[in-house]
Amino acid sequence: MGTGAALKLGENADADVLLVHARAQEDAFMAAGHGAERRDVMYNDFIVVGPRSDPAGLKGSVSSTAAFAKLEAAKAAFVSRGDKSGTHVKELDIWKAAKITPAGAWYKEAGQGMEQVLIMADGLQGYALADRGTWIAVKDKTSLDICYEGDAGLFNPYGVITVAPSKNPAINAAGAKTFLDWLTSARGQELIASFKLGGQTLFFPNYKP
Repeated sequence: MGTGAALKLGENADADVLLVHARAQEDAFMAAGHGAERRDVMYNDFIVVGPRSDPAGLKGSVSSTAAFAKLEAAKAAFVSRGDKSGTHVKELDIWKAAKITPAGAWYKEAGQGMEQVLIMADGLQGYALADRGTWIAVKDKTSLDICYEGDAGLFNPYGVITVAPSKNPAINAAGAKTFLDWLTSARGQELIASFKLGGQTLFFPNYKP
């Protein structure tokens, strides 16, 4: 599920441990006392995918905000996750930085997961913001291509959070801590670094003790 839904599970004490990617929301979760411990785990980046012909002319844009401004100017079909996930939060941050409030028939809020959004964007021959890991896993199911990438603002860090055991006596605090320690151990980080699909690395480990 998306980060927003995962954090809500943690807030309601319906999960032991979370793996999420929306740092501001994670920090708020910790500040509110819902989490016991948070650690950096890994990162990849966000990309904008769309039709190979790139009708909105995103390729060569000077920044992600400039690319999004081109989408709005062209009224090019854009599929948003619309689900409060980490990807949706990043998308909204870019629109805000571009001083644009997306609205109209061209802007579709799917309320779906990343794979479904990519398939929907393909069906519409439109654009979407995606995390590179999901894109690598799903791209062969679509005719889309990467139309914009490389902006420093598209950095996508992931964190692991154990839910505060004081919230619910049923929480498996020991198991959650073991999982957190394993993900950030030398072996866990090695496995993250070595995991590839089609010869491409999906995530890069970045835990620093």
